[in-house]
Amino acid sequence: MPDSPSPLTALPAAPRAAIARAATHPLAPAGLLLLALGLVGALTVATHEVYEGVTDGDGIAVLDHPVLQFMIDHRTHSLTLLAQALAHAGDVMGAAIVTLLLMAGLCALRRDPAPALVIAPAMTGALAITALGKAIVGRVRPPHTLALPPHETSPSFPSGHTLNATVLMAIVAYLAWISLRRAWLRWSVVATCAGYALAMGMSRVYLGAHWLTDVIAGWLIGLAWSLAVITAHQLWLRRRRAERSAEPSRSC
Repeated sequence: MPDSPSPLTALPAAPRAAIARAATHPLAPAGLLLLALGLVGALTVATHEVYEGVTDGDGIAVLDHPVLQFMIDHRTHSLTLLAQALAHAGDVMGAAIVTLLLMAGLCALRRDPAPALVIAPAMTGALAITALGKAIVGRVRPPHTLALPPHETSPSFPSGHTLNATVLMAIVAYLAWISLRRAWLRWSVVATCAGYALAMGMSRVYLGAHWLTDVIAGWLIGLAWSLAVITAHQLWLRRRRAERSAEPSRSC
């Protein structure tokens, strides 16, 4: 079956050549990340505004309250301990430790410091997006009387635990996918990462720390930012391969 044509082939020759040159520019990955950071930051605010507009400002009562009440009604000692463990793993100190451990493991697996150069900007951007969303939206968390410790005081939207865990897990899954050769290992890592991000998000609602829509926004915005980071990394790899392939001809 013949390869599908690239979307760029539909463009006129001049714009297509300009895009190709831009993609191989040394600053293309960094430029893409800065552009994506701004776009995803805007998406964070727009997501909240669109949601409020669609639900006529009563979205909490329509969706969030019933889900929170369901979680409260099904709380158990074991689930509470698990949710609290995830809360500590996703706070500033816990997330830093988890990130460093995963970063060290991937660097050891690849015998290359490159994973750190992907994970560091990914998590820095995730923290910036979370801070921007909380500062601008300023959404109030569920009532304190319904929440379990550890209690939070920052604004509710988006869920920082969820967004940061989604970004970290997406990047780890991507790096493992391009590093591991065995298919079952690849899929095992992807499934584990997806499970962690999903569990982190639902644990925030279970503890009464966030509304469900805060968590959904964390998943979606985290995936959008992760895609931008992965695209930038692929551009960087493409440029590196092009430079290596050009080296023999230069030495002739």
